Amino acid sequence: MMSTKPDIPTILVVDDDESILEVLEARLLSAGLSPLLADRAETALEMLADEPVDLIVSDVKMPGMGGRGLLKEVMEHWPHIPIIMLTAHGTIPDAVGSIQNGAADYLTKPFDGKELVRRIRARLEARAASAPKPVQNSPQRSASPAAPTPHGLLGGQAPAMARFLERLDRVAKSTATVLLFGESGTGKELAARILHEGSPRSNGPFVVVDCGSTQPTLLESELFGHVKGSFTHAVKDKKGLIEEADGGTLFLDEIGNVSPDMQARLLRFLQEGTIRRVGDNRERSVTCRVVAATNADLPKMVADGTFREDLYYRLKVVTLTIPPLRERREDLPALAEGLLDRLCAGQGRPRADLSAEAMRLLESHTWPGNVRELENALEAALVFCDGELIEPADLQLETPPANAPAAAGTSLSLEDNERETIVRALEAAGGVKKDAADRLGISRRAIHYKIKKYGIGEE
Repeated sequence: MMSTKPDIPTILVVDDDESILEVLEARLLSAGLSPLLADRAETALEMLADEPVDLIVSDVKMPGMGGRGLLKEVMEHWPHIPIIMLTAHGTIPDAVGSIQNGAADYLTKPFDGKELVRRIRARLEARAASAPKPVQNSPQRSASPAAPTPHGLLGGQAPAMARFLERLDRVAKSTATVLLFGESGTGKELAARILHEGSPRSNGPFVVVDCGSTQPTLLESELFGHVKGSFTHAVKDKKGLIEEADGGTLFLDEIGNVSPDMQARLLRFLQEGTIRRVGDNRERSVTCRVVAATNADLPKMVADGTFREDLYYRLKVVTLTIPPLRERREDLPALAEGLLDRLCAGQGRPRADLSAEAMRLLESHTWPGNVRELENALEAALVFCDGELIEPADLQLETPPANAPAAAGTSLSLEDNERETIVRALEAAGGVKKDAADRLGISRRAIHYKIKKYGIGEE
């Protein structure tokens, strides 16, 4: 995304009508303002996590969570950003309700472009007068010029990973709900911990719930707790893990494995901020940040009817995708060094190093198990190596069969390789160009240009 000069206000425009977006973009540019465009509320929330925004102009009626859902999230997590709502003439009550819920102003469609610009400038001037400090997208926290240093075990030399870590640090400063996507072994729990440690609730607990390994019959009691006598062996009251996370962060790992009944209960908790222990009639209020993670294709599960659409949109206020290790091989040397430091210290043994041949082997491996596979390979190498130098034979890596098909991207043509890399990134991102650009570490404008250049999707 194009960065803007700090003295030019950035206006986020949200509307599902492409013609209105085009008109407003031209109007704002001619008025000396910098527009960002989003065609739905969910996209707008991702942009808020990614870009400093001075004011939002949003339609009320849109698919998904809509303008009212967007208003609620902004009021909770970015209350310093004023919102002007746009509404059709026949739905003025909706706009009045938005004002009561925190919107700064509203206009009815069709509206006069000059009047909208006048109101935008009035709101910006009023905010500047009451809060002269520069606006940052860090809800209710003062900005620091130095972002918190991410844990070295996530890497960050590769452009795609550097981009991910930049977004992770930005999102950490808010309390917004986050949905982490990533293959198994990419470090989703570590990313969730970084989100917690950089958040306003870092002094609270960080509670991990493995939804994939907990039996469905036990997960309800584990999450929500129970009262004595509510079922066999319930010999005393038990506080659930959601309550344990009060004031901190709740990390729901492998959220895609949750049963339909539990999905309904989690949705109610996310909507109301209350829980009820098994066998209890009393509602208990819990305030915590929720970070969910999965390696499943949740959009496909929503389409198949196996995952609730309303829960999906509640969880994906902000989405972040951790690139797989095979797409960020530049990180391998630093990751290997950091893991060896930790493993050798944990075993109380002298520091071991990788030979040049061993490092070349690591760089040629496909890493289907990602960082976790790398850590396991290095731990095994420390067992097998003689002395303090790890050789290729010590790594115990599984090699692909001799008759296996050639790996993608083996063409000697740079253009062929670039096209195939973009196609794979789009496939991994479910066709979402923004997420594919994040994986590749390039701007959205660049990926749109390259998709057009190579005719991707026109076959």
